[in-house]
Amino acid sequence: MDGRVIIIGGGMAGLSAAISLSEMGIAVTVLEKEPVTGGHVRNWDRLFPNRRKSGEVISFLNEKLDGIDIRFKANITGIRRNGDFTVTLDDHKEIHGNAILLATGYDLFPAVKKEEYGYDIYDKVITSAELEEMFRLGTMAEFIHTPPRRIAFVHCVGSRDEKVGNLYCSKVCCVTGVKQAIEMKELYPKSEIFNFYMDLRMFDRHFEEMYFEAQKDWGINFIRGRVSECSENADKSVVVKLEDTLTGRPMKITVDLLVLLVGMVPRPGTEALALMLGIPVSDDRFLLPADEHTQANSSNPEGVFLAGAVKGPACITSTIADGRAAAMQVAVFLNNKSSQA
Repeated sequence: MDGRVIIIGGGMAGLSAAISLSEMGIAVTVLEKEPVTGGHVRNWDRLFPNRRKSGEVISFLNEKLDGIDIRFKANITGIRRNGDFTVTLDDHKEIHGNAILLATGYDLFPAVKKEEYGYDIYDKVITSAELEEMFRLGTMAEFIHTPPRRIAFVHCVGSRDEKVGNLYCSKVCCVTGVKQAIEMKELYPKSEIFNFYMDLRMFDRHFEEMYFEAQKDWGINFIRGRVSECSENADKSVVVKLEDTLTGRPMKITVDLLVLLVGMVPRPGTEALALMLGIPVSDDRFLLPADEHTQANSSNPEGVFLAGAVKGPACITSTIADGRAAAMQVAVFLNNKSSQA
């Protein structure tokens, strides 16, 4: 098929779309800001719900990238349209295409904005992303030194929180907390582990089973509660104050490690790209498709398409599927455009 598609973003959505388009005979150029592809997934160790290694998913995609033009460290300075699209990079190179697919993904919520949790203040308060990196690199023992007696996870950090301006659910935090709690129990079987949650949203297949496994097989405690304040003891342990919202009673617990399950937020650079392309931005700062039900991969500017977490929080499975769906929509657009020429 004639035409070239410019894909902005080389994460799960962008790569999946690029592979599908290439398999249909459509030329693709992927613009990736980082020096490698894979997005956030390459920083993850094991994936829920079956806890397979993330590298397996990345390898599956990388093996299909032959013949696809990928530009690394590609910083976009401008996009102009004159029938088709021309993307200008910071090295003054220009990429021409007949359609653009925006798949820039998301950022992690900066936990420093929740000062009450003591992130970046107390040594033993970390994020779920940092914990996952320790799993991947095998550096947990270097960080903790001695087996922890108690570990706690705080859900919905930066999500469903009016104070930080994020009313939405990030979808994956609950199941991430369950997965990581099990993994910590595997490493430290004598530790007590607590998950403090607003309410648990096990939205996909086998997520609920994983939650039951955490309670039944691993003895992990789940407490519906809101953390109000954290402080540090002389021995670097962390005192967590919260309210048990089921009983209405205050609680105080001392833990050796506090893990903050940070949610997803829009990438700052995405809004600038949306402005260049004329894509509307939702009140949650993610991008709006042409129709959230029937045209979820299209946008109002003709020839511009969306895929993955650029439209809102999504898990890896959904993101890969969405990238493939977007590729089909792009192919239909190019076919119609060719037939009208």
